[in-house]
Amino acid sequence: METPSSHIVVKTPVLDAVGELYSAHGLDRKCVVLFDENTRRLFGEKVLASLHRQGFQTRELVVPARETSKSLSSAWKLYGTMIEADVDRSWNLLCVGGGVVGDLGGYIAASYYRGIPVVQLPTTLLAMTDSSIGGKVAINHPLGKNLIGFFHLPELVLIDPSFLKSLPSREIYGGMAEVVKYGFIADRSFFDFLDRNFDEVVGFREPALTEAVSRSAFIKAEVVEKDFRETTGLRATLNFGHTFAHGLEKLAGYRNLRHGEAVAIGMACALFLSRRLGFLPEAELAEGLALMQRFRFPRGLVAKRFLAYDSDVMFDSMFSDKKKIDKKLRFVLIDRIGHAFLHGKDVEKEAVTGAIEEAKVWFERKR
Repeated sequence: METPSSHIVVKTPVLDAVGELYSAHGLDRKCVVLFDENTRRLFGEKVLASLHRQGFQTRELVVPARETSKSLSSAWKLYGTMIEADVDRSWNLLCVGGGVVGDLGGYIAASYYRGIPVVQLPTTLLAMTDSSIGGKVAINHPLGKNLIGFFHLPELVLIDPSFLKSLPSREIYGGMAEVVKYGFIADRSFFDFLDRNFDEVVGFREPALTEAVSRSAFIKAEVVEKDFRETTGLRATLNFGHTFAHGLEKLAGYRNLRHGEAVAIGMACALFLSRRLGFLPEAELAEGLALMQRFRFPRGLVAKRFLAYDSDVMFDSMFSDKKKIDKKLRFVLIDRIGHAFLHGKDVEKEAVTGAIEEAKVWFERKR
């Protein structure tokens, strides 16, 4: 079996090599191509023209560019379109977009005809470095995000950093939360690289941009390879900051707050919790917060989506997180920059709400 890292190709322009890569991975040149409305407008003609030049047969699907597209009703409609187009198991599904398209497309591929191959062509920084890699695909339920899904590893992840030049700065900073996460949890040298090159990465300057994307993607792939179904606790370390983030996203009704923005806030909370529980030295907390200081948020976002929430309310909201076990929250903490662990014991509510309050004070100063 091929490993997750063997499926990842980082190249500019990656589209020129699609036919060759499909052949090398034993895939037929018959693609259902899934876009959202934005990626269809930005990249649709370029992607489809390249596929047709290389002898591909295609069927096109387009969904609204919003989180609510990750739903059973959306999937049901797309199933019908594919059935009517005589798409069978010899086809594959190519997802062109960010996390919504990747998750929805992966969910459809995992379930259609009991499973067809999926290929990811991510177009956002968050998708290139996180959501397109690792095979977790899901749709949302009104009671929680990503609660219904599969483990369905992509046959290929085709990453072209030049696609990022179409993104607004808000999307770049949101994606940087996942990039910085890898430095916190797995690689001190990568953290130091980001500390030196943060402005170059968010400014799309090479070679820093491709270096950051590649190292992030392969760190995640290595973790996934070692713990694909999250049974040992290693893969859970990828969720550093996410328990806090998912509580925030639920409070925000999954609107107006980007996932990466919630993760950035959640990582700050996790840093304070790591220090509060006696794991993270004060000096490394300061280092971590200094890098987090480089993030930019839309005016008023933190005040409206974090500072305004009562810590007890946020704590209760965190129980919607699908990663809880036996109705107990699980926290990923760090004991030094570059090393994370899944805390195996219950954490007192007072410690969690205290960390949230400390993060609020820090963000208030940051503003």
